[in-house]
Amino acid sequence: MARRRKGRDISGILVLDKPKGISSSAAVQKAKQLLYAQKVGHTGSLDPLATGVLPLCFGEATKFSQYLLNSDKKYSVRIKLGVSTDTGDAEGEVLKVLGTSGINQQSVESSLNCFRGDIDQVPSMFSAIKHKGQPLYKLARQGVEIERPSRRITIYSNNIRNFCEDVLDLEIHCSKGTYIRTIAQDLGEMLGCGAHVTSLRRTMAGPYQEEDLVSFDVLQDTLATEGTLDYLLLPVSSAVNAWPEVKLSDSTAYYLRQGQPVIVPHAPSNGWVRLAEIASDRSTRFIGVGEILADGRVAPRRMVANY
Repeated sequence: MARRRKGRDISGILVLDKPKGISSSAAVQKAKQLLYAQKVGHTGSLDPLATGVLPLCFGEATKFSQYLLNSDKKYSVRIKLGVSTDTGDAEGEVLKVLGTSGINQQSVESSLNCFRGDIDQVPSMFSAIKHKGQPLYKLARQGVEIERPSRRITIYSNNIRNFCEDVLDLEIHCSKGTYIRTIAQDLGEMLGCGAHVTSLRRTMAGPYQEEDLVSFDVLQDTLATEGTLDYLLLPVSSAVNAWPEVKLSDSTAYYLRQGQPVIVPHAPSNGWVRLAEIASDRSTRFIGVGEILADGRVAPRRMVANY
């Protein structure tokens, strides 16, 4: 007999303002307890040092977490020049301390040109990438060094927000899989002084930005005063709101739910779309996402259950 899951069957997305000092997994568990939810997962880890936008997917929303995981991100990062650490951030052991007297904003800006556009990046040994089932950071703490292949990433923008002596503040807009600490380390090497991240805040993940954030303090206060947190969840469809919408009659939606591609007049000619069923009152209801096939039909890819 299957074990019954504890918690409520709720669906939606909570854009958590992850606090400093806890892992993303710990943040997920805390949110799960507060909402007493059956099923929840995050959409891309933030280091314990980092804060900011961490979308949590509850229930049916977990079906769409991969699209958020693959989305672009924005970060606000503070970098200390002149000090290298083994982890690339302030939690690591200091490896080298060098002077920064010859470094100015012009030399920093010139070096930043190498960290814009499509670049190849070698992930840090202190990343969560797994090698034979083991996260690299666990191997690194055991003194084990694993050869890591470089990855192609895109830095859409990498701009100086403030520069004062040996402290550099950057705003970075990047593709998935970008390691900000590696940018800091590589920039420090290029400048000849070393560098590490002292603070990091994610300000955007896909469609979610800082104005969408909800902190643990707000969650706890709201639960204490109102007894429910469900209204703080964004709809499942918000994960793909930027995608073109295809509206379907109830009969067409029926065939899609059976896994069959369908012809929809005036649908886009290619790409991924969000699917909406037209109700009798002409309102629409999100039912999943699909992909336009080469012959123009819409094929279902992820469908939601009724909730």
